[in-house]
Amino acid sequence: MDLLVALTLFCLVTLFTPGPNNLMLMTSGLNFGVRRGMPHLLGVVFGFTLMVLIVGFGLGAIFEAWPLLYSVLKYAGAAYLLFLAWQIAVSPAPGPSGSAAGRPISFFQAVAFQWVNPKSWVMAVSSVSTYAAVAQFPFNIIIIAALFGVFGFASSGTWLGFGAGLQRVLKNPRAVRVFNVVMALLLVASLYPIFADGRPGSGP
Repeated sequence: MDLLVALTLFCLVTLFTPGPNNLMLMTSGLNFGVRRGMPHLLGVVFGFTLMVLIVGFGLGAIFEAWPLLYSVLKYAGAAYLLFLAWQIAVSPAPGPSGSAAGRPISFFQAVAFQWVNPKSWVMAVSSVSTYAAVAQFPFNIIIIAALFGVFGFASSGTWLGFGAGLQRVLKNPRAVRVFNVVMALLLVASLYPIFADGRPGSGP
């Protein structure tokens, strides 16, 4: 029970604190609203939950055996994250209807993004390696994935809704552009703790 409580706190802290997914969801909420941002939200939740299951059922052991592979994926993901930050920084402000002219991230794009998101890798590998004793295998992996799925939906909905709520405040296109640039810079800054202590099996 103590380990389950610790795992729950780990999920809450890592899911609700700012990170690439949450910052992008908030930006999507501001630029496209909740309805158009829902595929992005569902893709994040489904994609990360699936990642935890796959890591728990064997991929984590591969990273332990070949740490270089983990490093390659981490740096490739960081490069892609920098590209996304640039896209956010230069994205146009919403038009008169309150929705940006571009397209929000789709469900499948959000699912695929989890595999190049360095924070997702750190969270998945850390949770499986640290809290594997919460139950017998394979129920431990199912419990970990289920907690991430439930709290992930709540977290993603909170950040998406918060971004959509900002539409009432940031009505000036210039203010929206400033917001997008700030979010892009925070997205880049979110990489620092990952690279400062982002080894497989380390904490968040």
